[in-house]
Amino acid sequence: SLSPGDTSVLAGLYGPAEAKISKELPDRAALEVLLRPKVGLPGVLERSREQLLRQTCEAVVLGVLHPRTAISLVLQVLSDAGSLLSCCLNAACMALLDAGLPLSALFCGVTCALQPDGTILLDPTARQEQEARAILTFAIASSERKVLMATTKGSCSVEEMQQCLAAAQRAADTIFQFYRDSVRRRYSK
Repeated sequence: SLSPGDTSVLAGLYGPAEAKISKELPDRAALEVLLRPKVGLPGVLERSREQLLRQTCEAVVLGVLHPRTAISLVLQVLSDAGSLLSCCLNAACMALLDAGLPLSALFCGVTCALQPDGTILLDPTARQEQEARAILTFAIASSERKVLMATTKGSCSVEEMQQCLAAAQRAADTIFQFYRDSVRRRYSK
């Protein structure tokens, strides 16, 4: 369970396990990501986020080590007070890490809100997201701080996007330190 601020997501990872014949890939593991909203059934927005999460996870999971298997990642939204996609990315990475799946790198999600006056807010609340001119979410890899995924809502200039990316890459260091501390606490007992 990961909860920055008042946004909370519970992640469960199942696999590698035997894959159904229809979903089996001969050269790598088939990764499935399911995003469940707090209430109701998943809609178009959840399906879109599932695709972003799956593509990000596929970029780092070494699925070739587990051919013809299936890995299912289920994310349940417990509360959404803003920055939900970055919270989902962080929960997904922690689930992959905790399950011991082989990864080429860790990743984290950082959301930036570009205010009308040009200031950048990291991990904005739902209200700050509504007031923002643009919302940018990045998935950043631990190796060389490469961008694995970027999504935007609203409009911003190229320079503003570069500033948001630089702020997100700086914030990633804090998140990766949190990962290290969490793993150290869990396995030092």
